[in-house]
Formats: sequence, structure tokens, C-alpha cells
Amino acid sequence: MSSRTRGSEKSRKETLEAMRREQRAAERRKTLLFVGIAAVVALALVGVGTFGFLRERANDPASKPFTDFGVAAASASCDEVISEPASGSSVHVGPGTDQPDKTTVQYASAPPTSGEHFVDWDISGRNFYTSDDVPPVERLVHNLEHGYNILWYDDSVLSDQRDVLEGLATRAAAMDEAAGKIKVVPWDTSRGEFPEGKHVAFSHWGGGEEQMGHRQYCGELSGEAFESFVKQYPRTDAPEPNAS
Repeated sequence: MSSRTRGSEKSRKETLEAMRREQRAAERRKTLLFVGIAAVVALALVGVGTFGFLRERANDPASKPFTDFGVAAASASCDEVISEPASGSSVHVGPGTDQPDKTTVQYASAPPTSGEHFVDWDISGRNFYTSDDVPPVERLVHNLEHGYNILWYDDSVLSDQRDVLEGLATRAAAMDEAAGKIKVVPWDTSRGEFPEGKHVAFSHWGGGEEQMGHRQYCGELSGEAFESFVKQYPRTDAPEPNAS
């Protein structure tokens, strides 16, 4: 084979090898481009999902600070907590008891913090009610005996703060001190009047050897004030804290 022929053969091999290298480089670039696009899409999807989650969480009443509900405690015109001896533990009246005709109890305070009550209690799992469907007071007092904290409100509060009330019910129920044992319900003024200028009341039935009932009146709705009340009187402080 002549030197010219050998030179041509070498040149052809070098050309083919260069073409193969270029093809492999192009394939690597294509792969990297595909991986990059996939990564960008994945990050975008994660970002959208995260944004949606954060937005949903921000709108979830259970995640909001108590200061988002109503006025600050210092501006709510709340009285000092009233504590008085409790009565009526395990005393059931109404249908299914030995006093079936006693369907209305005259409580010592408005709202009640203890007393005789119906044999059944509200187990609906709901935390918020309006006057359209609120359980009887005698049933809710049984909830108090089980460690519930109840926020009672009058019509003036519901008229322009329904969403705030409902949100506060959800937020308070999420507290460790409550573990769901929260009711936010309207007060029937035919059962007694709040003190003048007061539109919201909290009540709790405390346990222990000397059971005490606790209530507090406020002039305005305050999530911060209710939070403080629930922390002071948690669900574990009750005559029957282990009942639902």
C-alpha cells in the first residue's frame, strides 16, 4: 500500500471518529437539556403546590393567631372571672330520668356554669351554632360537666361577626387545652340577661374535690380573651374530663 493510500485511510478514520465524538456530544447536550427542562417543570410544580398549601394554611382558621378574631383582650371590656361553687354533678333531668317532665332548669347564673342537666349531651362534633339549631341549654351544661369551654354570644355579635365567631370556634377547638371541647353558641336572653354592656360570656365547670363554676363577661368579642380563659380552665379541669 502506498503512502498516499495509507494517508487517505488515516484521514477517513479521523473524520469518522470526529463525527462520532460530535454525535455523542450532541446526545449528551440533548440529555442535559431534557433533564434541565424536567427539573424546571418539577420545581415549578413543587412551587405551585407549596404556594397552594401555604395559601390554604394561611386561610385555615385553626392556623391563625387568636388576635385575628375580634378585638384585643385589653380592648374587649372583660370583667374579672367569677368563680362560685358548682352543683348538679351527675344530676340528670328530663326524658330518660326519674324526672322526665323537668325539661327546663332554672340556673343560678346567665349563662350557667354548672347545674342539673339532660342525660344526653351534644356529641355532634360541631363547635359553632346559631339560634336556628343550637342545642338546649340543659344539654350544653352536660358538655360543661365533661370539660367543655363554652362561648355564649348575643344577637348583636352575630349580626356582623358571624364569620369571626365561626373561625374562633375552629381555632379554639384546635388548642391543646381544649382538644375539640369548645362550643360557640348563642345565648337565649329569655333564660337570663348578661350584665349591662356585656355581649359575650365564657363558662367552664371545674372539677376537683370542691367543684367550681367559672364565667367571664366581655363587652366585645375577643379571641385573645377566650384563649386566656381556655388556658386557665382546660378540658382536664372538669368533673368528668374523660367523657366525650
